[in-house]
Amino acid sequence: MWVDRTEVVRSSLHPVFSKVFTVDYYFEEVQKLRFEVYDTHGGPSGLSCQEDDFLGGMECTLGQIVAQKKVTRPLLLKFGRNAGKSTITVIAEDISGNNGYVELSFRARKLDDKDLFSKSDPFLELYRVNDDQGLQLVYRTEVVKNDLNPVWEPFKVSLSSLCSCEETRPLKCLVWDYDSRGKHDFIGEFSTTFEEMQKASGEGQAQWDCVNPKYKQKRRNYKNSGVVVLADLKFHRVYSFLDYIMGGCQIHFTVAIDFTASNGDPRNSCSLHYINPYQPNEYLKALVCVGEICQDYDSDKRFSALGFGARIPPKYEVSHDFAINFNPEDDECEGIQGVVEAYRNCVPRVQLYGPTNVAPIISKVARVAAAEERTAEASQYYILLILTDGVVTDMADTREAIVRASRLPMSIIIVGVGNADFTDMQVLDGDDGVLRSPRGEPALRDIVQFVPFRELKNAILHRLRAVPEAGAFST
Repeated sequence: MWVDRTEVVRSSLHPVFSKVFTVDYYFEEVQKLRFEVYDTHGGPSGLSCQEDDFLGGMECTLGQIVAQKKVTRPLLLKFGRNAGKSTITVIAEDISGNNGYVELSFRARKLDDKDLFSKSDPFLELYRVNDDQGLQLVYRTEVVKNDLNPVWEPFKVSLSSLCSCEETRPLKCLVWDYDSRGKHDFIGEFSTTFEEMQKASGEGQAQWDCVNPKYKQKRRNYKNSGVVVLADLKFHRVYSFLDYIMGGCQIHFTVAIDFTASNGDPRNSCSLHYINPYQPNEYLKALVCVGEICQDYDSDKRFSALGFGARIPPKYEVSHDFAINFNPEDDECEGIQGVVEAYRNCVPRVQLYGPTNVAPIISKVARVAAAEERTAEASQYYILLILTDGVVTDMADTREAIVRASRLPMSIIIVGVGNADFTDMQVLDGDDGVLRSPRGEPALRDIVQFVPFRELKNAILHRLRAVPEAGAFST
């Protein structure tokens, strides 16, 4: 599905596009995007015209852009060939997060006339100064033709885009006289901050000299090349889950797999743990569905993989909390594929047993999350995926563990595989009322999402919505 098209930047091999694409973001889905760049020949607006020359394309997921905030990839031609040394950079910003957004309206007066037979055609560019002192284009206004006292249309930008949510971060405004060949004439510039703009706007004195540094250096009586006025400023603050992710919060993903005897002998093709060389079983399908979403938000791509309800080597004692790679010192696997390989190697080495106790694993992840909370940095959020074929047998302990975990940066997704009756599992979900511990203590927030895999094998991603509720926690 085509989303949108940028403006055309004329006569430039290094274009910076000001057009912002607004895309609905769903944490629980893999949203694949494709960007294509064309050299236009003046055709009508749309995805592309037959006369336009294809310069290259790039594919990624929205999750990758959100997690990294800035993604640079080479442009590729057909059949995967590089388009020379061409690259494309995509930057993500949250326009609905608690950074809020700003409505700005600029005008100018007495700008320098750069044209011989008419007046200047001015437009304004607003830049953010990054930590490396590089300039990031925030917004480019429209061109006002033949006017030295232009009034530009009001526009909206997120506070994240404007100043990275730092109100004292330097901003730079450049004013240009438009040239159809792309060789715009520089009129002048000024620097400010969002904090200064707010204060000046409140006092009714929001204006700056538009200065050309070359003229200032060479001309003794030079004052300015015009004045830019901030005619209006309105700030709107809203809140969302993305503030944590885009603020650098990492998702730590743990999967816990049910190895109880009710799954059936793995050597039998009827077993839920049967390793079919031609088709993944339900445990693997659920693991990959959820894991592929979470991996975009984990920088090191290492995932904890645990098992419960089995007798494990070498003594074959029952364990409800063991590393499926059989390394108690490091239960993490390299990527989702690493978890898949560890699972395949684990199945023939353990003896399926029971009972179905999940409280030990919930408590284990909660202890790690509690240690993170004490740092007061909110840099890690923990997701526990529990894959089970039946109702848990330690329900009272599980309810207690979930209520305690509801105060931590943690969410739990429980996927029921197989054909068991999962009616009792809905109690843990909290959708029909606040979950309470056996002592009557209520959960601070709903952190559990239960999903019967058989009901939505083809739509599982649309129901895994436990994680977005994570925005409620604070440290």
